[in-house]
Amino acid sequence: MKYLVLDPDAKFAASFGSILESAGVECLRLPPRSPNLNSFAERFVRSIKEECLDNLILFGEASLQRAVAQFVEHYHGERTHQGKDNVILFPVHPREDGDTPRAGPLLCNERLGGLLKFYYRNAA
Repeated sequence: MKYLVLDPDAKFAASFGSILESAGVECLRLPPRSPNLNSFAERFVRSIKEECLDNLILFGEASLQRAVAQFVEHYHGERTHQGKDNVILFPVHPREDGDTPRAGPLLCNERLGGLLKFYYRNAA
């Protein structure tokens, strides 16, 4: 990594920045109250809250980490992205020929007890 974007939180002390700089990483601090400067991160946080965390009752850090890991797998590997012509960026079930099958049984993967669903065709 060459850059690390940080918000102006006090938890990022000067010693933290000096450790990163010694490793060759430049710290870029965002100004206070500027959520649009980090819009990709803000959009991901909104997505995970609305689509996942607001619908779950979590019992401790382990259940939160498990839910976030499942959502990230779904977000990158099973969900279409509107900004990328509705394609899946990193498909979990990639096809060798690259073409989407039009026939075959329709299968469903469920995550988080059915909260997140992904439908696909498995060519026979």
